[in-house]
This record gives sequence, structure tokens and C-alpha cells, in this order.
Amino acid sequence: MAARKQQLAVVLLFLLGGVLSFPLGQDRKDALTCGYEVSYLYSFTALCFGLRGKQQQVAKAAAAAASCHATKPNMLNVHLVPHTHDDVGWLKTVDQYFYGDRNDIQHAGVQYILDSVVDQLLKNPDRRFIYVETAFFYRWWKQQSSSMQQTVRQLVNEGRLEFVNGGWCMSDEATTHYSAVIDQMTMGLRFLNETFGACGRPRVAWHIDPFGHAREHASMFAQMGYDGFFFGRLDYQDRARRMMAKEQELLWRASDSLTPPVADLFTGILPNGYNPPEGFCWDQSCDDPPIRDDPDLEDYNVDDVVKRFMAIAENQALVYKTNHIIMTMGSDFQYENANLWYKNLDKLIRYVNGLQSNSSKVNVLYSTPSCYLQELHRANLTWALKTDDFFPYADSAHDFWTGYFTSRPALKRYERISNSNLQTCNQLEVLGGPVSRKGPFGGGDKKAMAVAQHHDAVSGTEKQHVANDYARKLASGWQHCQVFQSLTEADTSSSVSVLKVVPVSKATQEVRRNRGFAVNELVFQVQAPPLGYSTYSVSLLQDGSPPTSTQHRTPTVIQNKFLKVTFDPDTGLLSTETCPNDRPCVCVCSRYNASDGNNSLSIQPSGAYIFRPNSSTPFPFYSLQPQSSVVQEVRQWFSPWVSQVVRLYADSRALELEWTVGPVPIDDSLGKEVITRLDTSIQTGEYFYTDSNGREMLQRKKDFRPTWQLKQSEPIAGNYYPINSRAFIKDDVDQLTVVTDRSQGGGSIHNGSLEIMLHRRLLYDDVRGVAEPLNETSDIFPEGLVVRGRLLLSLDRPPSAADAHRPLAQEVVLQPLLTFTDGDLNPNTRLEFSGLQAALPPAVHLLTLSQWDKDSVLLRLEHQFQSWESKVNSQPVTVNLQKLFSTLDVLGMSELNLSANQWKDEMKRFDWTPQKGTGRPNLPLTSLQ
Repeated sequence: MAARKQQLAVVLLFLLGGVLSFPLGQDRKDALTCGYEVSYLYSFTALCFGLRGKQQQVAKAAAAAASCHATKPNMLNVHLVPHTHDDVGWLKTVDQYFYGDRNDIQHAGVQYILDSVVDQLLKNPDRRFIYVETAFFYRWWKQQSSSMQQTVRQLVNEGRLEFVNGGWCMSDEATTHYSAVIDQMTMGLRFLNETFGACGRPRVAWHIDPFGHAREHASMFAQMGYDGFFFGRLDYQDRARRMMAKEQELLWRASDSLTPPVADLFTGILPNGYNPPEGFCWDQSCDDPPIRDDPDLEDYNVDDVVKRFMAIAENQALVYKTNHIIMTMGSDFQYENANLWYKNLDKLIRYVNGLQSNSSKVNVLYSTPSCYLQELHRANLTWALKTDDFFPYADSAHDFWTGYFTSRPALKRYERISNSNLQTCNQLEVLGGPVSRKGPFGGGDKKAMAVAQHHDAVSGTEKQHVANDYARKLASGWQHCQVFQSLTEADTSSSVSVLKVVPVSKATQEVRRNRGFAVNELVFQVQAPPLGYSTYSVSLLQDGSPPTSTQHRTPTVIQNKFLKVTFDPDTGLLSTETCPNDRPCVCVCSRYNASDGNNSLSIQPSGAYIFRPNSSTPFPFYSLQPQSSVVQEVRQWFSPWVSQVVRLYADSRALELEWTVGPVPIDDSLGKEVITRLDTSIQTGEYFYTDSNGREMLQRKKDFRPTWQLKQSEPIAGNYYPINSRAFIKDDVDQLTVVTDRSQGGGSIHNGSLEIMLHRRLLYDDVRGVAEPLNETSDIFPEGLVVRGRLLLSLDRPPSAADAHRPLAQEVVLQPLLTFTDGDLNPNTRLEFSGLQAALPPAVHLLTLSQWDKDSVLLRLEHQFQSWESKVNSQPVTVNLQKLFSTLDVLGMSELNLSANQWKDEMKRFDWTPQKGTGRPNLPLTSLQ
């Protein structure tokens, strides 16, 4: 590390949970003045990075808005939106989809879609098209000639080609962490911004395929500057009620901590998912008849087509609020031959509108989501208000899409580790200075992580060969992400630690197969400084013999000053107690046998998407041969394929449960879904809490939905919710919090109980398109995948519980990167380093520090506590940026929106008026105080 500090302008994006103020101590026009206060999820930057001048941006944005076709105030205006939905991997890999390879699996070639659409847009200036997935568009753009690129720029400037959403992919909303979502959105939007300027900036978020919708996603979209959000999937009971009440378009208040309208987002539910109306699909993959408009031919059908279309439009208008309705004209990987679509859409518009001379009140036009949204805004109405989320999603009585919360748990863990690894390497690239940017660090890891956020990637709902491809891409990204040698420096004292040596467990021996032969493992606590590293040395004893450990009989109690854990002498099951309160918590492992679809209620089986056990009562395992070691560790076997290690560290408020599940046996021809369940004496009243994308906590209640009267048909699956990083149950005395190391599904099925699904192995496809069962095997585990994970349990009094579990969850999500070297270190090697002058306040978390361009970096700080959550840590916090870093001088900053593609002072969003007295959940949103 060079002794002299780097002088950098710092691009700053702040995610805030209360109020932060940032004194700079400088009088700079592009810097915030001392004491400037901002609230929750705001962002800042120092330099213009590719954004065009303000006047040019405003002029181009106005030109794009003017490109919307005129509507007619006294008619029903039908907005036809030509689009394609291009999964960034699902049945085929990303590469196969782009090139059109493996059409024996699915006929789809994204490069041909974009070729064909551009060609057809040029033939008729009235036509419109929207595109979503920047990962594909980026590939296609790089292959185009400069003249074609200029042609596409002109189409974008004229509003004929519109980008919506604009992230690298259309991310999943249940199993993604907000830090990775922000990164992938930033990557996609930055490319569009640098390539097309203001006219390429999406104004509408577009999540037409994810399987349920998270409140935190809406909050992020609002703070990225989007005017509206459209999606296609909605619980069938919720949709039915909203259709009757004309509430399929609403105002989503997506944060209980942000002052409205900061996180308010207009949200529209599309009428046909994302497909065209029945009978009006004119893609080469469709069977609907074309419009045959030669009256001299016998099969002339214009009158029939127009009549059917008019009926569909008028029926749709009955369940929406204005004289504007939207129709999605396209579907999965459509428009490879765009001429088929556009030729028939041109005719449809001409013949329907031709009836206006005969008093018809239907007006059809080519449109885009932003043009449609503009008309809804002009209507100046009040809108129903929603403050909860759209989980869980069911498309019929016994078909709850809650299985994918846990599907492919190994991939979910690998994605989470990869995110942590990427953040560390981003930080090292900044702290290492210019020399670190000359190495192999590249964008491959960022692109791999961005692709992994896709709603058929980390969700676990892809074919097995595609899941393997996602993992390979992540692994390749790791190779680019190296520890930079420039971070070492001399003149630092060595670190000292005390080791305990533990024999390798039987479970570990079985998991590693023939890939290792060590007989012992080291277990010891480490301390690393913030935004830094520590070095530890390990060596044999002087006589050359390895340390040994002593085996003991199972202890009745293991404990530290915060926590006491007892084990039942008969079953080996553990119960956790805090010393002051004596509130027991029993932990058991169980399994659900999966439905094969062969029963009287429904033919729906459990699969990658759907969770449907064949009984509401799980089958328990019983602990066998518990063992203990000198390291406050107890090892448990519940069955030959389910084991657990219980660890309690000194000075830790959390109990660690390391679970190993697999190979899940299927010789009985039954799929299985393994859970861990925590049964307590906490009086929950059937309430529990789960996080939204790792950010804000939401209150849940068994068999209850805040905005409609639920008719529960699946008592287990219908009460499962995504748990991205933590969940808890509480009463006035105690709070039990579980922190997960990956996204998982879970719920509170019984009063005082919290269960989390660990692993799934299923034998039937659930008929949602993937066309293969979730039956994971590998070359190493041909008899079934073995998965290992970790849960952290803490039992605290509610006033202090949030202060403990939020930082703990962040530590698990963004865990330290471990690197190893053999032999003696250079005597001048720096053994410890921190990039901060001092630790940040407990309420403040450094989320992002990455290089933006040569002389500026991107920084995200977040106030991580909700406004109601903590008496101490929900309060405003002051951060002095000039005194923040130990190796960087902050020269100045300017403010950007959350996704870094727009100056904050230029971010003008539509204002919407909510209806009074609506939207608040019928739950006591009690404080944790």
C-alpha cells in the first residue's frame, strides 16, 4: 500500500434506514454542505460519468414522451405493447438462448429477435417495441456495425424502441438479496445510459414473470427513479377480488420507514399475465389464424377478428379503472420473425379503428408501458393503496409457488458466497490503488453474478444443465477476482490466536468422499477490522506431532455468559435457553413427503416451483449417538442422511447449527422436503416476521392476507414465505431470531414455532414448464446431492433483539473472504489492515465500495435499521466522509439516484394520490421496543 493517500472524487450512493448527515468541511458546488440530511435509500456521486448535459437530457426525454401516439378522450383506448420475454437462462443456457442453439429443447434465438424487430420497426414509423434484458441486448449490440448502432440510437431517440426495466436481467424477487439486485440493475442501466443517454433510461419497471413480488423490490425501483411497475403474476384469489373492485392498478407504499412518496410506486397488474389475448397470438410459435382480409377469398375473417377483439377489450375495460387498457402482444422468445406479428397488428389497428366512423368507441394504438402509464397519470384519479407484499403466490387452490424459495439450496448458497466474494474484491480494487487495476480483475464476475439474479437462476427453477452453467459462470468469475498484493505493507506486529483442534466429523468424511484425507479441522474465532483483513499463522507443535482433542460423553449443558443449551438425554434434541429468562426452544429435524399428484383434492405434485406435501404433519427424525468435543460442540445424527453440529462460541450471542442433509433417499418412490423446526414457549399469537430481500422486516400471520379474505386450501405451503436472511418470532418477553446463510422458505405453522426448509428432492415435474423433476445428482453424488448449511439462532429480549440480529445477518451475507498461502510470509508483510479510519456507527453499514472510473469510486452506505426497530439505532447518524477512509481523500461528491444512472436533482417522478383509508394491513404493526 502506498504511504500517500489516493486523491479521488467519490461517487456516493447511500441506502439509509433513518437519517444520515454528511459533513464534508469543504465549500464545493458539487459537494453536499455540512449538515445536509437525507433519508433512507438516497444516493450521491461526485463526477459526471457518461451522463449528458442537463438541458440535452431534458430535451431528449421530452422528445421521447412526445413519441407516444395520441389517444382519444371519449373512447376506450387500447394500448398494444409488442414485446418479447427472453429468460436469461431457463430451459437452455444464456449462450444457447442468445445464439438459438439446442432448438431441440426450445426454439429460441434472441439475436434473431433483435435483428428482425429492428428491421420491422424501420418499415413503419407507427410501430413500437419494448426490450427488457440488457444482458442479451448488450451481446447483440457489440456485434452490430457502427451504422446499425446509429440506426438503433435513432429508433431509441424517437421512442419507437423503448427499454423497460433495463437491469442485466429480470431478477427474482423472493430469493435475491437487495445488494445483488442493486448491482445487477446498476450494471444494466449504466450500459443503457452510456450508450443511449436519457432516451435509453427506462421509466417503467417490468417484472412480468417472477413468481410473487417483494415489497423491497418496489422500494428499490421507486428510488431508482421509475414512475411505475408492471407485473403479470398475482394470487388467483387476490386477482379475483381486485377485478371486482377495479383495483388491479394501485399505489404501492413500499416502505414503512421512508417518508411518502419516496418509496411509493404505481403498480399495474397486466390482464393476461404477459401473453396476448386468447386468439390473438401471431408469432411463428402460435397456432392462431392470421387476419385474412381479401374479401374475394372464402376464408375472409376480418369481421370475426374485429368482433372478438372488441368483446375482449370491452370485457377487460370492466375490471380496470380508466378508459385506457393495456394488452401485451408477445410472449416467451417471440418476434424471431417479427413480420408475422407486425403485419397482423397493423391490420388489427386499421380495421378496429375503421369502425369509429360507424360510432365505435374503441381506439387501438401501438404503445409502450411508459406511454400507457402517462395516460393513467393524466387521468388524475385516486388509487388503492397497498403496504404489504405479494407473497405467497398461488395460481389455483392447491398450487402454491413456495417450493422455489428453497429449490437448489446448493446453488443458492454458491450465489450468496459469490456475492460476498465480489463485494470484497470490489473493495480491494479500490483500496489497492491504480496498480490493482492492471491485473486480471474484470467484468466476468460481475456479469456472472448479475445473470444469477434472474428469476430462473438463483430461484432454482431451471433445468439441471442450466443450473450447472450458472455455477460454472460464477466459478469463472471467481478466477478474475483475486486478492491484490498491493494491500500488503510493512511494520505491523503479528497477530496471535488460540486454536482448538477438532476431529473431522463422520458427516464431513462422507461429504468429501475421496477429495481429502485430513483427520482434524481447526476451529477458532477470528477478528477482522472493518474494510480490512487480518492474518493468522498455523503451525505444528515443536515435536512435530499434531495437537489432539479429547472426546467426552454428551454434556447436559453447554453455555457461555449469554446462552445456555441443554440436550435431552434420551432423544439428543437440543433446547436453548437464555440464562435470565429460562424460555425453552426445542429444535427438531423433520421432513414432508412430497405429493405425487395422485389424490382426490388435486393432481398437482410438488416440484421445482410448487410446494405441496402429501400431509400436513411432518415425519420427525430422532437423534442418534450425539457426540461432543472440547470446543463447545455437539454432533447429532437424526438419520443416516441428516446430521447437525451444534456450536457455541465464547462471547457469542448466537448458537450455530450446521446442518448436513443428503443424499435424500428415494427408494420408497417418495420425494422429500426436509425442514428444521424450532418449537418454543413464545406466545406468538400465530404472528411471525420475515425479511424482504434481506432489507426490511414484514409481519406475517398464519392463514391471513392483509388485503383480502383468504380461503386457505394448503395449510403448510400456503403459509410459507421467502426468508432471504432472517426470520423471527416474538412476544413481550423474548424474541427468537434465525439467521440463514442463503435464501430459504419457511413459516410459523404452529403457535410459538418457526420452521425452515433445508433441502428438497422430488420425483415429479410440477407442470410449470421446466419439464424435469427437481432430482439433483452429480458425478460425485450420483445417489443424490448432499447439502450443508448453517443457521444462527439468537434468543434476546425484544428491545435489544434488532440491535443484535441485523448486524449478524449482514455478517453472514457479506462474510470475509478466506485466502491461504503455504510457507513463511515475507517479514515485511502487513498482517492487519483497515481501509477505514474508525469503525462505522452500529446503524451504518458499508454496502458497496467499487471503482467506477479512473478517478472516482462508487460508495453505498446504508442506515440499516427501520424507523420503528430500535430505540438507539433507528435514530439519525452523522458520518464524516473526510474522516471515513484511511487511504482515500474525498475531494467531493454529487448526488445520484440509487441505480447511479441519473442525477438525483433531475429525478422527477409522477405524483400519485392514494385513496383514503386503504392499504394498511389489518395487523398490529407493533414496535420491537
